[in-house]
Amino acid sequence: MSAARLIALLAAITAVSQFHRSSLAVIAPELIQELSLTPQMLGLAGGMFFIVLVAAQLPVGVMLDWIGPRRLVAGLSVLAVGGSLLTAAATDGTTLVLARAVVGLGCAAYFMAAVLMCSRAFAGQHLGAALSRVFALSQIGNLLAGWPLAVLADAAGWRSAFVLAAIATAAAGAAFWWWIGDDRPAPGSTPAAPETLMQVLRGVGDVIRTPGLVPILAIQAVAYAVVATVLGLWAGPYLHDVHGLDGAARGQVLMAMTVAQIVGVLICGPLDARFNTRRRVVLTGGCLTLATLAALALWPRPPLAVAVTLLVALCAVSSYGVTIVAHGRSLFPDRLLGRGMTTLNLAQVVGASAMPVATGAVAAALAAGTPGDAYPEIAYQAIFALIGACLAAGLYVYSRGADARPRPPAAP
Repeated sequence: MSAARLIALLAAITAVSQFHRSSLAVIAPELIQELSLTPQMLGLAGGMFFIVLVAAQLPVGVMLDWIGPRRLVAGLSVLAVGGSLLTAAATDGTTLVLARAVVGLGCAAYFMAAVLMCSRAFAGQHLGAALSRVFALSQIGNLLAGWPLAVLADAAGWRSAFVLAAIATAAAGAAFWWWIGDDRPAPGSTPAAPETLMQVLRGVGDVIRTPGLVPILAIQAVAYAVVATVLGLWAGPYLHDVHGLDGAARGQVLMAMTVAQIVGVLICGPLDARFNTRRRVVLTGGCLTLATLAALALWPRPPLAVAVTLLVALCAVSSYGVTIVAHGRSLFPDRLLGRGMTTLNLAQVVGASAMPVATGAVAAALAAGTPGDAYPEIAYQAIFALIGACLAAGLYVYSRGADARPRPPAAP
């Protein structure tokens, strides 16, 4: 298979995952009204995708090695299709949460399969470029979950939109099954020696005891969760309830936020090499993100243009996750790389699953009226404040750790 086709297929399945994880935000007001969702139920529905990802990570890793990515991804895609159809058929919050769980399980192997397939197909210096292309193209899923989804939901209803999403998911899974082979390691490479169960467990212990790991886990748990919670859940309801935007207008703002995130990643990626520091890049991006959250939390009903600018800026300046991953990679020797990066991924997914649920509980404590009513502005201010407090805590712990410089010090 050509490199271009492989990247396109891997981007397709990861884009499916991005769409499903972000698809509630733009239609959340309609879901709140039609399904009479409480804030807790909306927060749980938003976080359930990530909760299932956390639970599935270890089994998915074992299955990728046992049956290979082709069969695993194609098989789980059946669940993703079913979960999307169940979303379309939801009549209450409980069914919606269940549907999100099924979709989350169906998408659980997509990103790890992409990493594995790229690692097999692209060696050494070409791996990073291949992964960056795959994950950049995967943002198409986030773009589709914004304005296009809002337009489609307005024209045909949100239920029809999820039926079409199920069809697209089925097509991506079928293409993966048809075109992807479970590629063997690159020619000339030496397969890793199989490990016994005790060796695997000892390796996990070695990862946990890695010096400098705790600061990385602290920031990894909150950095992506900020964007996942704002862009993926609360931005749409905030723009509807506080600023009165309809579905199409909300979708345009969410699309602008996603584009800002993509641009931010492209800009932030090489900054650590340019300035020869990862710690300062992360702290700078984190502090800028914290400032935008503080403005959203403390500024009562800002003008619409200001609110939109802050939301877009939030996605742009919070794109330092690639630098966190590079910092974390520097901690592990090659023999522990898989288990080490999985540990970092677990921290990220745990944070992204817990933060929506926590913010939903805070919103519920401040919401007025009956389920289905608009949430008051004070609820959204509290949401932004809680997200900011979590980020501040993560930044503090991270700031206590050591830097990891991309370039070694110059010889005297």
